[in-house]
Amino acid sequence: MSLGDKAKDVTQKVAGKAEEFVGKKTDDQELTEQGQFDQAKSEDRLATEHAKDGDDK
Repeated sequence: MSLGDKAKDVTQKVAGKAEEFVGKKTDDQELTEQGQFDQAKSEDRLATEHAKDGDDK
């Protein structure tokens, strides 16, 4: 996994956390769920790439 791909996944995770936070503060369930989905998707991609790279993270 290239450094650019890792940066993109981490950025997506952070954006997901922000969406979830804003969704909770504004009682926007759809935004909260989208933020959680973005975080999960990013974590899955990072975990897959770590497994491919042989990392223990």
